[in-house]
Formats: sequence, C-alpha cells, structure tokens
Amino acid sequence: MSNVDDIIQVMQSRFNASASQGLDLVYQFNISDADDYYLAVKDGQCNLAVGQANNPDCTLIMDKATMKGIISGETSGMSAFMSGRLRAEGDMMLAMKLGELFPS
Repeated sequence: MSNVDDIIQVMQSRFNASASQGLDLVYQFNISDADDYYLAVKDGQCNLAVGQANNPDCTLIMDKATMKGIISGETSGMSAFMSGRLRAEGDMMLAMKLGELFPS
C-alpha cells in the first residue's frame, strides 16, 4: 500500500454490508499529505469519492503514514487518537463504528 488511493481501496474492500443496514452517513478522511476522500455508507452500500463531502457525519484527520498503519493493523486507531496522530470531528461514536463497518 504505497498511496492513499490503495489504502482506501483496501478499506473499501473490507466493507461489512450487514453492519451498515439502516445507516445513512458519510465519513470524511482529510489526509494532510495526500488527497482527501469520503465514504458514503447507506443501507448496505459503500461509495468512495475523492474530495470533500457536504456535511460529513464524521471527519478523520491524519497523515498518510497514520492511515496506512491503521488500515494495515500496525497501529490501532485508539493509539493514533491518544497520541494526537489522528483527530476526529463530528460524531465521535461513528469513528468508533469504523471497526465494525470495515473489519481488518
């Protein structure tokens, strides 16, 4: 996984559609040293787009290395958050739901 696009594609491939039933939300990923992405999750579907979403429910802010570590399992999201390498804005509970929606 050399670039953010590859990292996001791996994440999207792990999408757990059954965990998203009844949901309608948007995760924004602001990557400080790469393009920004967002994932729209709605009723068993997960759609990926480059750029900024209008009114995301949860925004995660980090650099590419942190994102790569979290997706690969080398870094836990909680430790990245506690060390300040990951910031979350919006609904914090949705940030915690990412592990259920995108299991490793």
